Amino acid sequence: MKKNSSLKGKSILTVKQLAPEEIRYLVDLAKQLKNKKKRGLRGNLLKRKNIALIFEKSSTRTRCAFTVAAADEGAHTDYLNMNDIHFGKKESLADSARVLGRMFDGIAFRGYRHETAEALAVHSGVPVWNGLTDIAHPTQILADLLTIQEHFGRLKGLILVYTGDGRNNVASSLMIGCVKMGMHFVNCTPSELMPDPNLLAEAEGFAAQTGGSVRIVHVPLKAVRGAHVVYTDVWASMGEEAEFEKRRKLLGPYQVTMEMMRKTGRTETGEVIFLHCLPAFHNHQTEVTRTIGAMEVTDEVFESKFSRVFDQAENRMHTIKAVMIATLT
Repeated sequence: MKKNSSLKGKSILTVKQLAPEEIRYLVDLAKQLKNKKKRGLRGNLLKRKNIALIFEKSSTRTRCAFTVAAADEGAHTDYLNMNDIHFGKKESLADSARVLGRMFDGIAFRGYRHETAEALAVHSGVPVWNGLTDIAHPTQILADLLTIQEHFGRLKGLILVYTGDGRNNVASSLMIGCVKMGMHFVNCTPSELMPDPNLLAEAEGFAAQTGGSVRIVHVPLKAVRGAHVVYTDVWASMGEEAEFEKRRKLLGPYQVTMEMMRKTGRTETGEVIFLHCLPAFHNHQTEVTRTIGAMEVTDEVFESKFSRVFDQAENRMHTIKAVMIATLT
């Protein structure tokens, strides 16, 4: 596997910090590693590497993706949750980071404040990988790009429409990731949930360099016309559960339905896919939706032939593996 020396020793905290060629390299490497795993081959590219998984926020996909990806290539992981580590309580964040950096080769962090991930990267002296913070989710976006690449055979020129909470960490990171790869990103959101204007300006600057574009559209059935990818996320992120009822009223028209998928004009040819970073509230089988039903996407769309959400979830593992290998070897 050809190496990209610009990534070695580098922390990956946002998509914005990655050059388009680095994103392309990580997506291509992930595809190679996925094929390797499909052939039943285990490797040793991370042999004797020790990885700390620091999770202030619980997770299924992110934790499992890091654990399995590391094990596949010979690394050992140690999981630390809120009960195991107390940044700023009995020990300063900087001191904790320096201790962890002496013991581990890399640190995966999933938490609330992006500043915590930045401090870990500054003080630990080892690569830090952002598994989700309040403003960014780079490992998710790499998996999204791999999933899109697998289906269409390309990224440049494709139209992705994100519908829902247009200013959350996934929407913000996805906007940057898409335009850096020359895609056309449409943020379909109400005016109350618009993306950060400074980030939007940065995205427009990147788009000007790559041939991509960014648009804000408030009318869902208009926004999705011509879309190759329709993407949504939960209407209230972790820690915002009290907002569910308010968001249901505000975002009801932005629910991904089969009518919305048909409005892309691509369902007859199969040239459109549906993505969701999960977990998804698409049926009555969760505590949240038992009485109120589906929210951001209907069960019909979620279970349809257009849905690639489980390919997308699996690809978290392959792209995270690529990130660890690229930055540690």
